[in-house]
Amino acid sequence: MTKYTEEYQKKVGLSPGTLVHIGAERTDKSTIAFCAYDETSFEEKEVKSIEDCFPLSDKPGVNWFNIDGVHQTDLVEAVGKQFCIHPLVLADIVNTRHRPKMEDFEDYLFIVLKMISYDEKNEEVIAEQISLIVGLNYVISFQESTNDLFLPIKNRIKSGLGRIRKMGADYLAYALIDTIVDNYFVVLERTGEKIEDIEEKLLKSPSQETIQEIYNLKRNMIFLRRSVWPLREVASVLERGESKLIHKATRIYLRDVYDHTVQVIDTIETSRDTLSGMLDIYLSSVSNKMNEVMKVLTIIATIFMPLTFIAGLYGMNFKNMPELEWPFGYFAALILMVVIAVFMLVYFKRKKWL
Repeated sequence: MTKYTEEYQKKVGLSPGTLVHIGAERTDKSTIAFCAYDETSFEEKEVKSIEDCFPLSDKPGVNWFNIDGVHQTDLVEAVGKQFCIHPLVLADIVNTRHRPKMEDFEDYLFIVLKMISYDEKNEEVIAEQISLIVGLNYVISFQESTNDLFLPIKNRIKSGLGRIRKMGADYLAYALIDTIVDNYFVVLERTGEKIEDIEEKLLKSPSQETIQEIYNLKRNMIFLRRSVWPLREVASVLERGESKLIHKATRIYLRDVYDHTVQVIDTIETSRDTLSGMLDIYLSSVSNKMNEVMKVLTIIATIFMPLTFIAGLYGMNFKNMPELEWPFGYFAALILMVVIAVFMLVYFKRKKWL
């Protein structure tokens, strides 16, 4: 029984909207970071309990709640009650196996993304689900674990650089999505370096380890494609501006995210094709090596065929064989063998079989 099957069995028979965490097991406590800002002011604080968030949600400007850890379902449920989030949305937030998607609930947008990173130790691509709730003046981001991916955005808000302080919650959502998409290029660059390394090994000395590395990279590319491909549709819907929560000024930036997403997908497809070609090259290389070995063995066997015939003929030792009594018979047989071998080698050389 697979791990995924065991996880989904937890939900069997439960009513729709029941919060059951599906994902990596965690025992640490979830954390909540709050940030409120407008063009002239900025406020940031670490919230100790979910109840402390409720008075903060009415602050003017843009309110950003970043929650690290969705394994505490009671916290997610409390947030949902405060912001009137549909129970099915909350169930999707704590289920971290979802594909990227976007749902419009008129009063808020629900966006699911996959944050990708490269594990250098295990040489594999890993994904973490990021869920965004985008309202008129607030953004709630849910992360599986604590990381510093959104730290540059916090620093931009704090320093007042750029236009983020002048824009609304939809622009903050764009900034978060754009950071996630830009991180894809970092992962693709790392996998691209691995592909180049394998190409060098493939040309110099292909081995079973090389084929295993190719298969591992192909698996990573399939995982990347599954995590990124649906994001194209999400970015397309957002940049078309079908929701009233997305302002016209933000659409052009979302169009840029869409372009980056298409570029990421094209890079993934190119890498997959390259890996498939490398697999063919490996099989061809192994086949060519086998052919070279078989050619050498065939030539050796062909050269020794007449020599074996001569040795077998004079090895019968019949009385009436005239050469048996000849004093130079042994040396003549050896010279004949050498002449035949040299003649065949020269013939093979002229035929370019050697």
